[in-house]
Parts: sequence; C-alpha cells; structure tokens
Amino acid sequence: MAKAFASQGDLGDKEITFSEIGEGLWAFTAEGDPNSGVIIGDDAVMIVEAQATPRLARQVIEKVRSVTDKPITHLVLTHYHAVRVLGASAYGAPQVVMSEKARAMVMERGQEDWDSEFDRFPRLFQGHEEIPGLTYPTTTFNGRMSVYLGNRRVDIMQLGRAHTAGDAVIYVPDANVMFTGDIIEYHSACYCGDGHFHDWPGTAEAIRSFDLDAIAPGRGDALVGRDMVNAGIDSTIDFVRSTYRPAARVALKGGSLKEAWDAVRASCDPKFSDYAIYEHCLPFNVARAYDEALDIDTPRIWTAARDKEMWAALQG
Repeated sequence: MAKAFASQGDLGDKEITFSEIGEGLWAFTAEGDPNSGVIIGDDAVMIVEAQATPRLARQVIEKVRSVTDKPITHLVLTHYHAVRVLGASAYGAPQVVMSEKARAMVMERGQEDWDSEFDRFPRLFQGHEEIPGLTYPTTTFNGRMSVYLGNRRVDIMQLGRAHTAGDAVIYVPDANVMFTGDIIEYHSACYCGDGHFHDWPGTAEAIRSFDLDAIAPGRGDALVGRDMVNAGIDSTIDFVRSTYRPAARVALKGGSLKEAWDAVRASCDPKFSDYAIYEHCLPFNVARAYDEALDIDTPRIWTAARDKEMWAALQG
C-alpha cells in the first residue's frame, strides 16, 4: 500500500516543550517538528528560527513572554527552508540575519521551496494565509559575525556546508551553548535533499570541537551535558554516512535510483526507522545522495511536481 506523500498523513498536534538549556537560553521543541531557540540578553531577545507561519511563530512568542518582557530585536535564520523562515513577520524583529549564501538560495529557489514544502507539511502550514511573502534578511554575513545583546555576545558562524550550503550556527560563548539548526538532529531523520554529504560529517566535527555544554538541534530534544551533545553529533554523522555510502556505491556502479533506494533502506531501516520524519525524508535523501555521488555538487531544485514524481518512483 502506498504511503501518504511526505508528511501529509501526520496531522496530529505535537506536544511543545520549552526548556532552559543555559542561563537565559531556551529551546522550543515539539516532538520532531522544527525547533526554535531563544537567547535573552541584557536588554533584548534574539530568536533562532522563525517557524513556518506567523501562527506557529506566535506559539514561540507566547513561551518567550512567559520568561521575559524584553523586546525581540533579532531573528537569526540558520538556512533558507520554508518551514524555518516564513513565520518571520510575527516577531517584528528589526534585524533578520542570514548568511549571504542562504540569502542567495532564497533568491534562487525560495518560491519553489515554499511550494514544495507546503505540499509536504500541511499541518505546519495551517494559517499560511498570513504569510506576507518570502522572508529576506536585513543583514547578511560571510564566515562570522557577532551581535551584542547588551554585554552578551552571540557569534553567528558558518562552520561548513551540511544540511544546505548556507548553514549557520549560533554560539553563546558565556554559556558554551550552540544552536545548530539542522546540521545536528536528535532522534529525528536528517533531511538531506539539499545537503552536502561529503562536507556534513566534517561540519559536525567542527561543532564537536567547541566541547559544548548544550546544543539545541534543528529537530528533537535539546541536548544538555557533554554525553548528550556527543550522542547527538555521533548519531547525526552515522545517519548521514549510512545514507550516502550505499547510495554512492550503487550510483558509481551505474545502478538505478531505485537500486540505491533499496540499498539505503537496508542500511538505515534497522537503525533509524523509528526516527521522526524518517519515511518523509528518505526518498529526498536517496535522490540527493545519488546525485552527489555523480558529482552534482549543487543540489537540484525541488519543486512540487518533482517531489511527487520522485516519491511515486521510490516511496509510492
């Protein structure tokens, strides 16, 4: 029996958790849905990741207002995906920050990505009528920039390609805590459809090199304590490698995409089939791994039509 396309069958509400992972640092999580982060400075608040719609963003704002009345002055977007950025207008933040590469990806494929993700995640786009349009940054950077929330310094850095070519992480040095976006996940499948498999493990190791006290990952529970931080990094690297290697072996021998799919399932199902959005991600991951093995460095743009054609060929 064919599986429902992407997450169209996932319509149940998720339980929200809002947990403090360092002094004035909070992780907004929801059972494998996209996470947001909150950084409270001396005189202002920074939000990490906007959510998919203003309606969902207001759930984050409600939690923020339960712990502080300081103004939200900065919104940092770790990459360009629609489920991360289209709720931005709800915050009213004067500064919206992305890497220069992430902004370029909005210009290149932002509307196609919105249309694609709208079909994939109907539950996350409830209230989509309020979205005013694509989200563009007011501020971009290359490599690294720092923002000061009073005396609290926040470092926004590109450590390498991984989930996308424009990924950024947000590091709060006084607490030794990092918000990693979708470079690191915990008990949730990595979405690799726009990823860079060769680079991803090295970028994850660059995160490990900070010897962090806590991580707020892109999806899944916050990782508090060195053991949990390392477990999250280890499982993410294992997921990426377990996806890429069997797909690449098939592609490099001239095998078909369907053969690569079968090989990845044999590698990944025993370890990851209970992860959030696993079945959703797998076809997109296999398609991208197959392409990268054939030296297609820039991920091909996903469209609503391409999504469904590929899904029918692999997961249908």
